[in-house]
Amino acid sequence: MSKKSENFLDFVPKKNPEFEWKLKEDGCVEIAMPNRGFFNRLAQIIWKRPKVSYISLDEFGSFIWNQIDGERTVLDISVPVKEHFGEKAEPLLERLCTFVKTLSNWKFVIFLKMK
Repeated sequence: MSKKSENFLDFVPKKNPEFEWKLKEDGCVEIAMPNRGFFNRLAQIIWKRPKVSYISLDEFGSFIWNQIDGERTVLDISVPVKEHFGEKAEPLLERLCTFVKTLSNWKFVIFLKMK
């Protein structure tokens, strides 16, 4: 019996509600990332590191971030990205998958069940 392999394009990303984010005046997204944990706390005391770091996304990343709604798959998100950026987004699926995986690694997005 063969095991069905999962396709990353079928995953449904959702913004992690643990992270606050806002749309800046220039239209780009800024995500607030709290610096937690023992070593971060130590760095805050000794070297006056901030309690919260702000991650600014570029135009491409901000557009994708705004497409993530917890209902669309990665493949579904690629359609408006292609329409908005055209050839500038190529290689589209590779870049999109890498970006969404990076968001997932930082826990900015979580994945719901595949459609």
